[in-house]
Amino acid sequence: MVIQYEQLFTKVLPVLKIKKADFKMEGLKSITEQDIWRFLVVKKWKKLSEAELALHKVIADIFSLTAAQYMTFTQVEELKSANWFAPINDEELQILIGNQNSPKILS
Repeated sequence: MVIQYEQLFTKVLPVLKIKKADFKMEGLKSITEQDIWRFLVVKKWKKLSEAELALHKVIADIFSLTAAQYMTFTQVEELKSANWFAPINDEELQILIGNQNSPKILS
């Protein structure tokens, strides 16, 4: 299973590099080919089997991907992984309430 994805990744790497360059021009400076590939595997092709991924479909999906689709995906993934109930320290609390110059809260 994974071998086919790896072989496919190698075949379409030049196309991924083109898409990466497009995204960099749109302001996504830190994106990598692996980031784009992960989006496609996790989001775009999650309901498809590897056998259903023809080379022409993979290339078309890469070229049709927009920066907005990618950013939405990464934001949702970040929200899913965030620990909303993690404790915060005094410094983070001061930043949140806007008292960055006030003395630290004493416990």
